[in-house]
Amino acid sequence: MTDMSVRIGGLALANPVMPASGTFAEGLALAADLDALGALVTKTITRELRAGNPLPRVAETAGGMLNAIGIPSKGVPYFLEHTLPAMRAFAPPLVVSISAPTAEGFAALAAEVSVPGVAAIEANISCPNIEEDGRAFAMRAESTEAVIRRLRAATALPLWAKLTPNTGDVPEVARAAEEAGADALVVANTILAMSVDLNTFRPRLGNVMGGLSGPAIKPIVLRQVYQCARAVRIPVIGCGGISTAEDAAEYMIAGAAAVQVGTATFLHPGAMEAVIEGLARFCAGRGIARVAELTGAIRREETDEAEIEWAEPAP
Repeated sequence: MTDMSVRIGGLALANPVMPASGTFAEGLALAADLDALGALVTKTITRELRAGNPLPRVAETAGGMLNAIGIPSKGVPYFLEHTLPAMRAFAPPLVVSISAPTAEGFAALAAEVSVPGVAAIEANISCPNIEEDGRAFAMRAESTEAVIRRLRAATALPLWAKLTPNTGDVPEVARAAEEAGADALVVANTILAMSVDLNTFRPRLGNVMGGLSGPAIKPIVLRQVYQCARAVRIPVIGCGGISTAEDAAEYMIAGAAAVQVGTATFLHPGAMEAVIEGLARFCAGRGIARVAELTGAIRREETDEAEIEWAEPAP
């Protein structure tokens, strides 16, 4: 039997598999065994009521999905009165994803949801920051550090920072989040993209642009997880295009301590359970006693610790 338990900072998980924020709600219990998961991650909540973006909000693409949902939210009172009691029926620790347009708003929201029954907070700092002309907090190291410091001062719960892949230096942002007090990083959110309907000549999303998720983004985010895991000492949670146990194993070998499954659940409600079972078989077949041994087990040809350099091939 493989020991499937992992630790994300001070939080113990029965296994390294959990849902990605925005792809999970308690209704999934009708089609999947939520008690089998390592953790539960809520849909991102905001303090205020939010209607979300105009329709259409979702479009299929080759190897993935575009979404521009816009973080619709029923607000904090609904979460505390309805969502939280429903989640308490399940055994895995509950991670609450939050979003706000300012650092002060993030801190206030974190304090409000730091209540019994919440095991950790995932700060979705990929959202627009109105104090930085609408650029996402995680686009820059400075704004990342500022918001995480405010969050760290507002809650004693474990704090996970969900980073954006849409920046030129993800490791720099990762280091800023660590220095400001994050206990773990979630790498990463969706990749900004768009699609055009050739019948109407219109964008296929009502918001024109949206986030690309699914298998198409896995090689990009896998690279970012590798880079971030080498840049920080805190755990990294991989998120992006994970559909199978083999995908999860790749992420862990590249440096992830745990993984989040998102788009795959829309296609197969039991996808997360299948990943857990497949990871156990993967380890057992290779004589690996603990799934945590996969984390950072990548074999490199270099004999030094220098970063791998990349350049475009010569013409």
